[in-house]
Amino acid sequence: MKVDYSGAQWRKSRHSGPDGNCVEVAFLVDGNVGVRDTKDRGIGPVLAFTPGEWDAFVGGVSEGEFRRA
Repeated sequence: MKVDYSGAQWRKSRHSGPDGNCVEVAFLVDGNVGVRDTKDRGIGPVLAFTPGEWDAFVGGVSEGEFRRA
């Protein structure tokens, strides 16, 4: 999926510390969602989610699907 992030407004949790161990999220006008590592702003990869993929991901996090065993 090719996504244009040039006008994206990235945000991270206000609970994030200053050590760079955070991710940022951008909700785009076309409905897609981008997620990136704050250490790699502008140079690293961005995970791109469609609206349905994002909903499934957030639902999985809420249900504990990604907890370590």
